[in-house]
Amino acid sequence: MEKAIIYVVSDSVGETAELVTKAALSQFMSENDYDLYRIPYVENIEVLRGAVYHAKQLGAMIGFTLVNPMFREFLIQESANKNVECVDIMGPMLQAMERKFQKKPKQEPGLIHKLDEDYFSRVEAIEFAVRYDDGRDPRGVEQADIVLIGVSRTSKTPLSQYLAHKQLKVANVPIVPEVEPPSSLFNIPTHKCIGLRISPEKLNGIRKERLKSLGLDDQAAYANLNRIESELDYFDKIIHQLGCPVIDVSNKAVEETANIILNMINQPYWDLHDNKASE
Repeated sequence: MEKAIIYVVSDSVGETAELVTKAALSQFMSENDYDLYRIPYVENIEVLRGAVYHAKQLGAMIGFTLVNPMFREFLIQESANKNVECVDIMGPMLQAMERKFQKKPKQEPGLIHKLDEDYFSRVEAIEFAVRYDDGRDPRGVEQADIVLIGVSRTSKTPLSQYLAHKQLKVANVPIVPEVEPPSSLFNIPTHKCIGLRISPEKLNGIRKERLKSLGLDDQAAYANLNRIESELDYFDKIIHQLGCPVIDVSNKAVEETANIILNMINQPYWDLHDNKASE
């Protein structure tokens, strides 16, 4: 028996049409029994006309996913005129949803792939935030879209995760008097480094609660006010060297701080693609 020939036509990638077609073919034959040709990114009628012509010459059938109604109608009509078997894979579903939801479809090819890209970009950003959390690997500083710096308990980690869900790669670096910040921190554009400032009294309360939650003495040096003031003085020294923007997080929720940062990165001098400030 000669191999079956199927053309898969789409105004996007054509992946959906190919998967559905292969699933249906599996009910009739093995992969060795057919040839499947994908014609993606259809942008004009002539491509559709050519697909029908070749299908007619080769005795092939056509399966298609076209969101453009003009393209759909043309391909169906042209196939009928040439007596070529043609299956609209997505059209009936679109029409049913249009009736059900009482609204017109967007008619934009490739939207599902845009969603997929967003998903994978978000996952990548989340993994980045975990990998470069708390200064554990200084290489993340130069790769990040944003670098958060601050003393312990200024919400660097939850803020990094929140921004990661917005598809931003965030590294965070703790500022500790006994530890020099990574040298790479001084090599990135200053606006991409954001300091998180907090009042000594607020930080004292947060750290005491943290120690209690761990079953430790809240009088430990970690929550000592003199120690905290020393850390904050060192933080201010680093900020002065960097010349980077600072946000006071003393009385702000993570979401509020994140929104401030998101507004900052919408400024024209931001460029998240090559880590260089726009001229």
